[in-house]
Amino acid sequence: MARMTWAILALASLVAVACAGGANVGRSSATPNPDPYDESPTSVVANAAIMNKDGKVVGLASFRETRTGVRVEIKVTGMPPGQHGTHIHGVGKCDGPDFTTSGGHFNINDKIHGVPGAVTAHAGELPNLEVGSNGTGSLVFYSPHLSLNRAQSNGLAFGLGTAVVIHAQEDDYKTQPAGNSGARIACGVVRLANP
Repeated sequence: MARMTWAILALASLVAVACAGGANVGRSSATPNPDPYDESPTSVVANAAIMNKDGKVVGLASFRETRTGVRVEIKVTGMPPGQHGTHIHGVGKCDGPDFTTSGGHFNINDKIHGVPGAVTAHAGELPNLEVGSNGTGSLVFYSPHLSLNRAQSNGLAFGLGTAVVIHAQEDDYKTQPAGNSGARIACGVVRLANP
């Protein structure tokens, strides 16, 4: 019995020593990371002021790195109600009124036009933007195909840069080649906020 008591006391002492001091005082190894799951692993962010064909700012797109990909958030106002195809285009230019200077969809790996985020879809694919009857709309999407690293080919600031383009019509993600979303009605050049 004395031997068992001694073993219990020795074990309790070891536990007390292991738990005392150190950087993780009071933190169980089973405690999950208290930081928000999608917290940015870097401080790099990017933005795009979205303009309509008249040069009026109608929205903002913001981008930041997260643990699940680049978080894309778009907010607009004063836009036509309905579903609008929304994409990242492969040239960082937005000359109105038709915004054709933004080039085609951002497609660095020669993927097909398809469902946003799918392995087979090109990097510039974003979900449709739904605009309500009051002219406002928003979307949030996590893209595994994009980066904010200007040195990577899938980086939004790589090479000629990129632009956010909003189309007049809904994108069905099926039509090949891409281009079934109608006219380009708004555009914004993506710029790193802290290059």
